Amino acid sequence: MKKLMAALVAAAGLAMVGCSTEPKTEAEKSTLTSESSAAMQSFKNADSSLQSLLDRSIGYAVFPSVGKGGFIVGGAYGRGEVFEKGRKIGFADLTKGSVGLQAGAQTFDELIVFMTQEQMDKFKAGKFSLSADASAVAIKSGAAGASDYSKGVIIFTQTKGGLMAEASVGGQGFSYKPL
Repeated sequence: MKKLMAALVAAAGLAMVGCSTEPKTEAEKSTLTSESSAAMQSFKNADSSLQSLLDRSIGYAVFPSVGKGGFIVGGAYGRGEVFEKGRKIGFADLTKGSVGLQAGAQTFDELIVFMTQEQMDKFKAGKFSLSADASAVAIKSGAAGASDYSKGVIIFTQTKGGLMAEASVGGQGFSYKPL
C-alpha cells in the first residue's frame, strides 16, 4: 500500500512539472501572501479556537486554493507558505494522487499545523507526507479545540467551490523551499 501511495504522489508531482515551489516573481509572491492571509483569516473566522492552537504549535503550512480533480485517477496541486514560531520561513507545494471511485473537481484551502518539532523538521527536510490513513478535519466552530494532535500534526480543510464525489485511496506529498 505504501508503494501505491508513493507512486500516486509521484505521478501527481510529475503532472505538475514546471511548477516551482517558490513563486518566480515578486508579484506572484505578493499574490500568494495575500491568498494565504485570506485563507488563514477564513479558517480563524470559522473556528475561534484555532488561534489558541496556533499559539501552542511549532508552526504551520497554509495552502490557499488547492485545485483537485479526477475521474477514477485523480490529482491535486497547491502552493503555500510555511510559518514557524509565528514568522514566515518559506514556501511549499502540495501534490496529491488518488485512485478509486471519484469524479469531479473542487478547490479547497488546507492548513497543516505542526505540534512537534520532529514533524516540522520532517516537513522542512522533505521527508513528510500524508498517507491514506491521515484524516483532515473540516474547519468549523470548536474543531481546533477538539482536535487530536497525538501524532504531532493536525490537518484542516475548507472547501471553496466545486463538487467532488469520491471513495478513493491516495496520499499527499510536499516540497519545501526556505526563504
